[in-house]
Amino acid sequence: MKIEVRNVSKSFKNIDVLRNINITLEQGKIYGLIGRNGSGKSVFLKMLCAFYEPTSGEILYDGINIIKEKKFPPNTRALIEKPSFIPDISGYENLELLASIQDIIGRSEIIDALEKTNLLSEKDKKYSDYSLGMKQKLGIAQVIMENPNIMILDEPFNGIEEKTAIKLRKFLKEEKTNKIIIIASHIKDDIEGLADIIYTFDDGTIKRTK
Repeated sequence: MKIEVRNVSKSFKNIDVLRNINITLEQGKIYGLIGRNGSGKSVFLKMLCAFYEPTSGEILYDGINIIKEKKFPPNTRALIEKPSFIPDISGYENLELLASIQDIIGRSEIIDALEKTNLLSEKDKKYSDYSLGMKQKLGIAQVIMENPNIMILDEPFNGIEEKTAIKLRKFLKEEKTNKIIIIASHIKDDIEGLADIIYTFDDGTIKRTK
């Protein structure tokens, strides 16, 4: 499994956000993306998910240009920017609703994801009553619950207490063997002890720093 980003640039209204990005992401590694807010990390992640089309260049998943084919990349789950769920149903019910789309997991896998994110005791609370950290945990739970090959996490530790952050870091390290895991953060310490390879975003460019 491999993602190839070839000569990718992205502009909005003639303003360059990313310029000539070239990286290859392979299974068995955790990739860290570091950069200040507004440096283009989220735009890059959205292109990986085919939410945005590059202004130029191409993104290949095992040789297939999923953006050209207008397809969400196969077996991929993502949390990008702020999670959003239905406010008047519970955290568990939100995950159950999402799981029904693919219909490949059941209650036990949802419960397991809630346990891994330390959210099990709040599973029956309405999403509208969730704190920032609880919302973030639910967003991570929806990424991991179906055991995807590719996990994309944008600022995953935002608002999460250290106990859960430590637990999630351990889980991600254990899961990386057969996966591509991509984690973006503007906080260097969130990434350095977790990622095998680190890229830094600055002024529309990307540079490997580990």
